[in-house]
Amino acid sequence: MSAALLAVLLSLVSAVAYAAAAVVQERLASRGSVGGARLLASGAWWGSVALNAAAALLHVVALRYGPLTVVQPLGALTLVAAVPLGARLAGRRVGAVEWRGVALTLGGLAAVLAAVSGSAPDDVLSVPEALVVAGATAALVGLLARPGARPGLRHATASGVASGVASALTQTVTVAATDRSGSPFDAQVIAVAVLVAAFAAGGLLLSQTAYRDGLGAPLAVVTLANPVAAAVIGLSLLSEQVRGGAAGVLTALAGAGLAAWGVFLLARTPHGPADGGRPDSDHPVAAVLALGPGQAPCEPSPPSPSPERLTRL
Repeated sequence: MSAALLAVLLSLVSAVAYAAAAVVQERLASRGSVGGARLLASGAWWGSVALNAAAALLHVVALRYGPLTVVQPLGALTLVAAVPLGARLAGRRVGAVEWRGVALTLGGLAAVLAAVSGSAPDDVLSVPEALVVAGATAALVGLLARPGARPGLRHATASGVASGVASALTQTVTVAATDRSGSPFDAQVIAVAVLVAAFAAGGLLLSQTAYRDGLGAPLAVVTLANPVAAAVIGLSLLSEQVRGGAAGVLTALAGAGLAAWGVFLLARTPHGPADGGRPDSDHPVAAVLALGPGQAPCEPSPPSPSPERLTRL
């Protein structure tokens, strides 16, 4: 099995695991079963924690075998997988708009994968390169999420960029740590690992801020900004390429546009945290992925603490 195919398969399983875990957490929240001892005694919640951990590990391993331009766009498959899972648990059929979003997302991702190179990553960011990337990212995130800015699309963009950079840095840590010619605990690995933790945590906090005034558009922007940021680093610093010259670039751009349209359709929701209502049951993806540390829009009033959910790097 080629490294690229292995990376795709790992990313697919990771996306399904993330979606399944989020669906379970959303169902627990909607039943008011997410507080205190009841939470710790819930086998379903511990199962969702295990699924999240497995999904995160699979994503990291996928980054070892596939380029950023392949692995990161496949993160949108979490939205796709959540559609049938959420609908099944809700006891309803998948709607026409959801099927359209699924089809557009899958078609767009297929076009992107056909255009990008699929060799196993062997290039990593040096410490100076990682520091430059970190500094530029921190400056951009600070500009987008400056104090006083109203929560919304700017915070969502900042979250996606921070998370995408965290994935790019994760790939550097993974490749360097598994390189048999050096120690997995050298200064490069440790320094970049610290940056990974900082940007992953920052991306998570920024996403929660972005969702305060509604979920649909911010969720879509987070989902799209993540692979874009990772792809910029992969193409400019890690020697990743688009196959087929100008035609390949056009194919990748067209695919990205289709996938973006599909993601926006899947992320749409007429009700969200801002109006105090539950996300609409006809749009389970928005409800499923709304969950995060300290926030569970499906909980009854007064809200109880939500279980922490691992977030894709």
